Amino acid sequence: MVWQKFVPRSYGEPPFAASCTSSGGCERVTWEDFRPGGSRQSGRIPPGVPSCEFSGPFCPLISCSNVGGPWCTGVMTALMDATVEQVGTLGALTDSVVEIERTISQLQAARDGMLALGSRLALEVAQQAEHPDYGDMALRTVAAEMGAALRVSDRTVQRRMAAASFLVEQFPLVWAAQGAGRVSASHARVIIEAGEYLEDPVARDAYSEQMIGFAETESPNRVGRMARQVAERFQPRSIEDRHQDARDERAVWVKEKADGMAEFGLSGPAVLVHGAFERLTGMAKQVQGATRGDSDALRADGSSDDANAASEEADRDSRTMDQLRCDLALDLLLAGAPAGHDTPEGLLAGITAHVAVTIPVTTLMGHDSTPAELNGRTPIDPATARELAGAATGWDRILTHPITGALLAVDRYRPSAHLKRHLKARDQRCRFPTCGLPARDCDIDHNHDAALGGATVEENLGDFCRRHHVLKHHSPWHVEQLEAGVFAWTSPTGKVYLDRPPPQNTVTFTEDDTPPPFWGRRS
Repeated sequence: MVWQKFVPRSYGEPPFAASCTSSGGCERVTWEDFRPGGSRQSGRIPPGVPSCEFSGPFCPLISCSNVGGPWCTGVMTALMDATVEQVGTLGALTDSVVEIERTISQLQAARDGMLALGSRLALEVAQQAEHPDYGDMALRTVAAEMGAALRVSDRTVQRRMAAASFLVEQFPLVWAAQGAGRVSASHARVIIEAGEYLEDPVARDAYSEQMIGFAETESPNRVGRMARQVAERFQPRSIEDRHQDARDERAVWVKEKADGMAEFGLSGPAVLVHGAFERLTGMAKQVQGATRGDSDALRADGSSDDANAASEEADRDSRTMDQLRCDLALDLLLAGAPAGHDTPEGLLAGITAHVAVTIPVTTLMGHDSTPAELNGRTPIDPATARELAGAATGWDRILTHPITGALLAVDRYRPSAHLKRHLKARDQRCRFPTCGLPARDCDIDHNHDAALGGATVEENLGDFCRRHHVLKHHSPWHVEQLEAGVFAWTSPTGKVYLDRPPPQNTVTFTEDDTPPPFWGRRS
């Protein structure tokens, strides 16, 4: 028996499974409704038909032919063989976990409120007694009291008190939203981190209100990126001024760790740091690829399989990507070159960094101070963006709507890669709900399989990371692309999650219906 997923006609309908019971063709189809209380039904298909379709009350469309042939999408994929009761249990477990997480976030907000009250109490006592240390010793005393009761270091408690006071006093709307279960503690943390430099209370509240609404439907990693963009709009100082001040804080540090290890940290301009990381990643991939290439060459020389397997095992580099990055970074810092890893031809030394920068054209022309964006994540100052633009050999032009800011098109001199660039610009990251992996590291997926007739057009393509690409093809998860690049994911329990494309980093304008000053006048 071969189980196949099929495409529901409406994204709101739950997933089903179908089975073909003939070895030569689809003579009989069985379908199952995974909704609670659903049932399994079957129907006969005319034999000898190359491609057959069957419609039923719970099965809008099942298409299958030649079991085991090219039209079969997989054998016993994940959860396809689950019973209705098991799928119902999964749905109940998911709902329970969501409620537990909401309760934990509410309790964490309540704890922050108590810690903030402790800080306020200490400062009131110090103010009444006119302590010369402005309450420092009073805060230590309160922290020591709580720490002893909690069996936690008083230094840790005092840090928690400071963070709680900042949340409650500077971002009361975020704290209230967390207490009401609208956002989690992780959402609150990224919102505060992005907006901590907003000094105007009115601007902080406006920023908080906008981010809370966004956070109610998105994961913390996506909220963090959007929060950095939104916070820029409320900054009274330009990003150029703030970047110059921030550059003065660049530093390198070492932190001792256990077992003969140490941590090496670096804080510097985002473009340089991301570029260094990308170069290390490219070198690490080259090392891994060279190892695989040597193994392939051994297999091609005609030696025995056992000898090839032994040689391949001996030559394979077992280090992870993180380990390779670390080793290569130390090579470069200590020797000035990847001496411990480079090939005789010096291929690693020739690998350069590649970063993606999105710059509004008005910023590039110097008519606007809207920040550019690095790798779809981090705002950078316009001066650095213009310098990169001047040194670039080519650019993708991203055309956006002047009013809504929606992506319209991407063009360049090489039209063969046009669609791919358009998708990377539209999606910016994996389109599975909650995933934030950059689009440059994702696979381009045909939402409706190309083998089943899916067209290679924007409306049928999306960027999925490898994890969620596999999940889409080998589990009951189903995705359908709606209008304007919105993806509707249907879970095995029938829940629907909408993922909208991230907003473009662009400048928008408002329509002005005011008539010209000389409208309707005669000379």
